[in-house]
Parts: sequence; structure tokens; C-alpha cells
Amino acid sequence: MGLLKRTAKLIAWLITGAVVLAVVAGTAVAGVFAWKGYNMYCDAVEQTPVADKIASIQQTEGYVYYDELPTIYIDAVISVEDKRFFSHGGVDPLAIVRAAFNDLRTLSFVEGGSTITQQIAKNEYFTQEKKMERKFAEVFVAFDLEAACTKEEIFEMYVNTIYFGSGYYGIREAAMGYYGVEPSELTDWQSVMLAGLPNAPSAYSPDVSPELATQRMAQVLDRMVECKRITSAEADALLAEQAAEN
Repeated sequence: MGLLKRTAKLIAWLITGAVVLAVVAGTAVAGVFAWKGYNMYCDAVEQTPVADKIASIQQTEGYVYYDELPTIYIDAVISVEDKRFFSHGGVDPLAIVRAAFNDLRTLSFVEGGSTITQQIAKNEYFTQEKKMERKFAEVFVAFDLEAACTKEEIFEMYVNTIYFGSGYYGIREAAMGYYGVEPSELTDWQSVMLAGLPNAPSAYSPDVSPELATQRMAQVLDRMVECKRITSAEADALLAEQAAEN
């Protein structure tokens, strides 16, 4: 029994030591990437200060303001892109933990946990290349954006700059291009359809693949039901309305 106890203690000590070393190593690696990301952030905002970037976006011809957007479109985008948008400070720790778990589980880097604010930072300042230092850099820019803008301003900057497929950039071009109406005139099902396109605009564009676009719309509706933005019956009714008009 004495030998077994000593062996068990040794194993426990080795496991504890390994865990501590892993944590220390992971922290050190994260620190290196954070430092590189901070330098990348400094270079980016030195070239184009955040205030200048915000002004440039807001002065774009045809810019659509938050109160011009249908409520269901806002609810759909938040449900599918960043459900805690109005409560976080630019970074969503819960989403990051979930994304890290899924990336480790699949041994890939397919889920980044980026908020709407981080997506603006990435799209406006950095490349789409998946590097850890870039993730840190976009976090620093996201904090600047949150400090300088209201949530409504951040949301409208996002929807005015993202790509919707078929050559349409921004919600006004997408609404006019796909449906021939101003954003404020979008029907409920059209609003939900557009909310899902930026995830993969080339694939989900209704002009390219109506079937995939409808499947994506159904996914957005499922997320809206999960987030309690609409009921299951309302989701089914919107799908039926979309099918009847196409």
C-alpha cells in the first residue's frame, strides 16, 4: 500500500506540474501574440486614426442610419452574428471561450468568436488572414470603436460596410439590388434573408443560389427563435411567405 500511495502521489504531482507548465507556456505565448497584436494595432491607427475611419464610413453616400432599419432586420443580424451585442464592451468572452472549444475540438481555426465590433475592426483595418496577432489587434481597435461610438452607430457602420454578394456593399445597395426597395421598405422575410447573406455572400446570394439562400434564411430564423426574437410559428410563417413570393 505504501508503494501504491507513493506512486499515486508521484503521478498526481507530475500531472499538476504538467498542467502548471502548460498554463505558464500558454500565458507566455498569448503574451507574445498580444504584444505583436498591439504593435499591429498601433501601426494601423497611426496610418488611419479611428476617428477618421468612423467619419469616413459615416460620410459614405447613401449611408443608412439605425432608425431607418427595420426592427426585424436588426434583431436578425444580432441573433445570428452577436447575440450579446448590446451588453458587451466590444469583446464577448463567452463567445471566445465557445469558439476556442470548437476550434480545439475540430482541430481547426474556423470559429473566431468575433463580435460585430471586432468584425468592423477586421474589415476596415486588417486582412482576413487568420493569425493570432491579428485577433489581438482587432480587439484593441474594437475597444476604441466602443469608446468612440454608441452601439447604434457601431451597428449601422457594420451594415453599411459589409458585403452582401452579387457586387452589393452595404445594406442600401443590397436592398435596392435584390429587392428594388430602400432598407426601410424591406418586408420581414426580405430583412431576414439579407441578415444571413454576409456570412458567406458568394454562396448565399439569391442571384447565385436561391436554394442555399433559403437554407441560410431558415438558419437565421432558427437563431432568432433561440434568442427569443420571434416565435416558431412566426418563423414558419416567414418561410412560407418567402416561398410563396419566389
